[in-house]
This record gives sequence, C-alpha cells and structure tokens, in this order.
Amino acid sequence: MHEFDVFCASAPTDQAHGLRRMFGGTAASHIALVANPHVAFTSVLLERLTTTLAASGMNTLVVDAADSSPAPRELAALDLRAGIEPLSEHVSYLAARGLPLAHVDTRGSSAHLLDRLQSVAPDVRVLLVHAGAADLARLYPQRALRPLLLAADQPESLTHAYASMKLLAQRSGWMSADLLLAAAPTSPRAALIAQRLASCAEHFLGAALREWVAIDPACDVRDAPGEALGSLVAAQLLMGEEAQAPRHLPRHGPTQRGMSLN
Repeated sequence: MHEFDVFCASAPTDQAHGLRRMFGGTAASHIALVANPHVAFTSVLLERLTTTLAASGMNTLVVDAADSSPAPRELAALDLRAGIEPLSEHVSYLAARGLPLAHVDTRGSSAHLLDRLQSVAPDVRVLLVHAGAADLARLYPQRALRPLLLAADQPESLTHAYASMKLLAQRSGWMSADLLLAAAPTSPRAALIAQRLASCAEHFLGAALREWVAIDPACDVRDAPGEALGSLVAAQLLMGEEAQAPRHLPRHGPTQRGMSLN
C-alpha cells in the first residue's frame, strides 16, 4: 500500500456539497470494487476513487482484500483497529488480504467482518472494499449492491471482468455493474471495450453494465475526469444507501451459455 498515495485534489464545489447532503447519515455506504489481476494500475484507480470521496469530505476506509494486496498487520488478527493506517485527513487503509476467508462463518458468510470494521471505525462514511469476486460474495451475502468492475486495454482483463460479473450474478444475484477502465478517455478502444462487456453481460447473463468511466493512469490526478467519476461514485453510493436493508436472494443464478471476449 505504500505506493498508494492519496492526493486530495479539489472536486467541483457543487458536486462535493451534493455528495455530503445525499450521504450524511450514520451508517457507512459500501462500494464493492472487484479486483482484477490483469489491471496494472489498480493503485492509481483506487487513488482516483478516494480523491473523489475525500474532496466531498467523506471519511473513507479502503479495505484492500485482493489476492495481490498486502497481508494485514500482525496485530490486526487481535484488533482490527490496529491494522487501520491513516493516509490523509479523510482516507484510511486496511491491508486485508485473506481476512474475508479468515472470518468466514459456518454459512460461508464473512459479513460480520464489515460489521466489526464499522464498529472500530465509527467515523467512516464509506467502506471501499477491494476484493476478488468470491470474497465479495462472502462479504455481502444478503446485500444488493452494484459491483464496480476494473478492466484495462487488454483482452485478459476484460475476460476476467466478465468472469467476475458472472460469478457475482450466480452467487449474489447482482445483475448490474459499473466499470472503471484504465485507459485514456479519448481512446477509441475505451468505448469499444465497455460496449463489448455490456453486450456479453446482456447476451450471456441477462445482466446490465450501467455506467463506465475511463481513467488514464498516466495523467495527473488533477487532470482526471472529475465530473464523470463523481457521477459514477454518487451512483454507487446511492445504490449502497438503497441496499442498507438485507434482502432474500434467489437460490439460483441465471442460466449460463458459453462466450468468448477475445
């Protein structure tokens, strides 16, 4: 996580004010960021997300539980609070590789891990959970969320994003997703990648890709598409607010058919 430096650039004042008004309650909102090992610039995309949230004054805890993430601090096994590292005024970080599986109960759920994090960090307004699809299914067994997929301008990353969407549709009943794409917004391939994923999701899963934003990892954070990313983040938080109450999920996912993204 040491490479994950947060530069709290200013977002438009009206956008930040709107986020604060919409999500100023007591319970934390959740963003489920689906890990993708084929995206080389995940730390940059995380930075853009936390910068957008920090500009609104919302305290965010990044729960970094992807397979490629750092292992938790030794003391975190006894006290989760000891594993939380402040990065800036509004952003904290928990190295959490392996924690969802370590906290799984007899029903296969790790949801109580998030409850414990909320209790030891009561001032957190957003839990940004970065994990693989299987761990996200364990962490959110009874919550309706719209996962935020990661992808880049390589076929392997797109195939992995689709596979994650398929697993979450089957296990969690999540039938829509958003996409954060590591690519130049002006690249003609960016729109084609998003269209390809949306088409495969619709045709093979009956699922929908709702919103997508392309972020150029080579650009300075101040040059990032603030308005587009802010809109996506607001949509994610709104979905999280609507999903506060647990729901009963269908026992079976959609019927699957073969596909290829190459």
